[in-house]
Amino acid sequence: MQSSKILLPYPEECIHGTFVRRVKRFSVETRVNGKEVWAHTNNSGSMLGLTRPGSPVYLSPAANPKRKLKFTLETITINGTRVGVNTLTPNRILKAAFEAQALTEFQGFTHFRPEAKIGDSRLDALLTGPNSQMYVEAKNVTLVEDSIAAFPDAVTLRGQKHLRELITLADQGIRVASFYFIQRTDAQCFAPADYVDPEFAKLFYLAKSKGVEIWPYVASISDRGIGISHKLPLAPEFL
Repeated sequence: MQSSKILLPYPEECIHGTFVRRVKRFSVETRVNGKEVWAHTNNSGSMLGLTRPGSPVYLSPAANPKRKLKFTLETITINGTRVGVNTLTPNRILKAAFEAQALTEFQGFTHFRPEAKIGDSRLDALLTGPNSQMYVEAKNVTLVEDSIAAFPDAVTLRGQKHLRELITLADQGIRVASFYFIQRTDAQCFAPADYVDPEFAKLFYLAKSKGVEIWPYVASISDRGIGISHKLPLAPEFL
């Protein structure tokens, strides 16, 4: 049922530039038509392998015109592969895909509640239907090594916490899923990045064994916007 049609359009005012450097955690310097342009990045990960000077970038205008940094970094192109680095995209695409019923996993569900409270924390979405419910947590994937898409690109205590919460729910018989949105097209399979965060990988394996569903979906990215292309298999050694 998945489709590569655009589910999240980019604003018409987006611009192309080239990457210069990342400064601090949430700022990047770019050049647009030979001029220095600073942009915000909401990606708190390391963006491992992506911050190469001279790489093409795509910037969207800030929704708030009063914001100090007038653009947001959306994509970086590495070795001809466009990579989406906006970490808000997975949650937005999940909701848009639900509204379009673009994934087979959504069959039987009629309502989508974002930021669903569970205990003392929140998960990205609660899907409900006449006879069922499912919690979904969404993650942004930008790292690819040897054609294997991998998450995370830096140690993520928050990601570990979310997996523990999904495991607890699965133990209670509640349907849960972890949605990994792979914002690049050069991977053939997906796996946890045990070489980056061994604890996350350990929890990933445990979650899968407990029945947590793993949804590794590949993005389709163009100047017009973002869609969902296809689902990746898990790397053979992790099946």
